[in-house]
Amino acid sequence: MPDSASLDSGCLHLSSAVPPNIRRLLENPTSEQQRQGYFDTLREICQQPATLLATCECMCNAASALNAMLSGTRSLTLTGSGSSEYAGECVRLALQANLGRTVQTVGSGTILTHGTNAIGAERPALVISLARSGDSPESVGAVSLLLDKDPAIRHLILTCNSNGKLAQAFRGDPRVLVIVLDERTNDRSLVMTSSFTSLVVAARFVGLSNSLDRYRSLNFRLSRLLTGLMERHLGALAGIAVIGFQRAVFLGSGPRFGSAREAALKMLEMTAGAVSTLPETYLGLRHGPMSYVHDDSLIVCFLSSAPTVRAYETDLIRELNRKQLGLAKLIVGDGIARDLLTERDFAIECPGLCEIGDENAPVLDVVVGQLLAFFRCLEQGLRPDAPSESGVINRVVESFELHRAEK
Repeated sequence: MPDSASLDSGCLHLSSAVPPNIRRLLENPTSEQQRQGYFDTLREICQQPATLLATCECMCNAASALNAMLSGTRSLTLTGSGSSEYAGECVRLALQANLGRTVQTVGSGTILTHGTNAIGAERPALVISLARSGDSPESVGAVSLLLDKDPAIRHLILTCNSNGKLAQAFRGDPRVLVIVLDERTNDRSLVMTSSFTSLVVAARFVGLSNSLDRYRSLNFRLSRLLTGLMERHLGALAGIAVIGFQRAVFLGSGPRFGSAREAALKMLEMTAGAVSTLPETYLGLRHGPMSYVHDDSLIVCFLSSAPTVRAYETDLIRELNRKQLGLAKLIVGDGIARDLLTERDFAIECPGLCEIGDENAPVLDVVVGQLLAFFRCLEQGLRPDAPSESGVINRVVESFELHRAEK
């Protein structure tokens, strides 16, 4: 095991702009990081450039089995709970474009409560279950229900835990393909970080399973972009985390609304609810949710690379500026126009983001959200590895009774 979490990132070369206190945080020996309660979370955030590549190879090795499962299917449903559901939202539109088939995202809880009515009518269908531990009550319950009620549905399980119930319960069923990702992605921290980005990358493969070279190239680029993001912007994100916001709004369009939902959840979880959050689309913000934006609000804007989408987004940002809403904005993107920023605002420039496109940008967006939440957690005096001191939430949702839907 390395002496500091930063080594797990593939040897980051930190910018000289990283403040000494943040550099010490990263370089503290393992024992000190564990004492302060942030070792697992920091290591798992920093290892993502490496775990993306490991996930890439895992999925490429499963290409033949996956293509056989996909053959003849007419629709796909991505499912999971919490972060795992948001991972599906991050890739849904890309899969639909790649495959030319209807793709939807449905929470596992909705399958439990509404059964096969939650799944589109087209058959054969493929349901893709995403899970870190695979031990949450919904995970096995949703798959079991669908296998029992609708034999025409095939199942792909993507999980980070080889010993989880989801990985173990269905291995003998010919309708189910189980792919377990690299063991490092089974995050030990309460919050999902490297597990989330790995599940996104794994699910993204479903649309590129006949284009292995393209998929590998994409993941190498994502890995490099993540490394650059961490090397250049750790200090800035640490600085933003201490400006005193009590609310955080996360804005994204299309697949990046999935990013916004996940980043909002990370901030909520890692501050134990002390910072309230709202994920929204840019165009949706005008329809009532803009009333949430107060003087204590940080507005995080994941800025699209698509010209038409960006035009709508920048109109909204300029409206926020004109109305002088919020404490400050953080804009994340490639080629951010300076006139979008007021003197209170921050920009995270990600060169190369436009080249990979919005359909692949969520991986970078959520790492920005993870780091922002990590540093805010420390600012709140909490322990990132277990920020819910009262035990209100846990790494795995506690067991609850499962009831059978009628259909």
